[in-house]
Amino acid sequence: MGTLTRRSLLFAGVAAPFATSAPYVARAQSWPSGNIRLVVAYPPGGSTDAIARLVQPTLQQRLGATIVIENRAGASGSVGTAAVAKSPPDGNTWLMVFDNHAANPFVMPSLPYDTEKDLEPVLFIGTAPYLMATGAMKPFNTLADVIAGAKANPDKVTYASVGSGSVGHLAMVLLANRANVKLVHVPYRGGGPAMNDALAGHVDLLIGSTALSMPQVQSGKLRAVVQTGKTRPASLPDVPTVSESGFPDFEAYAWWGVFAPAGTPKPMIERFGSDMAAALREERVARQLTDTQQVSLALGGPEELRQFLSQQMQLWGKVARDNNIKGDV
Repeated sequence: MGTLTRRSLLFAGVAAPFATSAPYVARAQSWPSGNIRLVVAYPPGGSTDAIARLVQPTLQQRLGATIVIENRAGASGSVGTAAVAKSPPDGNTWLMVFDNHAANPFVMPSLPYDTEKDLEPVLFIGTAPYLMATGAMKPFNTLADVIAGAKANPDKVTYASVGSGSVGHLAMVLLANRANVKLVHVPYRGGGPAMNDALAGHVDLLIGSTALSMPQVQSGKLRAVVQTGKTRPASLPDVPTVSESGFPDFEAYAWWGVFAPAGTPKPMIERFGSDMAAALREERVARQLTDTQQVSLALGGPEELRQFLSQQMQLWGKVARDNNIKGDV
């Protein structure tokens, strides 16, 4: 019988918690092999789907594997997220999410997964401010105009969002509370329908990410009223922030991130995140995201995404609880 040394006892103590994931750890050395599934938890055509398809060719080349993009939409992104959370942590399934990922735990009645425990952060892609915009035929030029209109006509000024419980919705509720006015929320199932009704004048305002709204603002069909970032981006130098408009420290961001099933080996997470970040840095892709969709690339690692997610959950969780907001199921 061999002698138990201090070193062997220490190794045994460290290795024990990882015993159940040992098969996946061993497999990490030969990964990737076979197709890799990148689940986009939203319909085709949205900003999350667009980012996934932009990076797909370069990511395939860097990983040496076929990337299959799978749109699993439904329930504010929670259907696709649940599918990934329940997948084997073998490096073959990854998840790309939008900002409502942080709000869902508080606005969805019963999520079939734990947002922080069942998923591993991989890559913090970036952020974009929200933009409050209005149809060219509407009378609102500034946030002060919106507030004055809401005070003069209680429960009459309407705004469209991409859905109940979305970050855009929560941001407008927070802003209305701080301005002491009532705005009428008109939820839509996605940015396309919300945009169509804003352009047609069926709603007074649209709250959407710059990625959604900028093409119509640039064409003159929508007028930008105010943005929710900390500072004015170069693409919107003449559009004031909410902070500048009388509400200090008000910030709300669209954001995009990549996650994996909990237990996915660290080497796989590091490789996938690093290669996706490299794909996003490619000049063609970066220009498309920064110039066309107004995304500010962060390209932060797992810990940065974990911290950002926690901050967003604290912020929007409080707004949802304080105002009893429930999301689309």
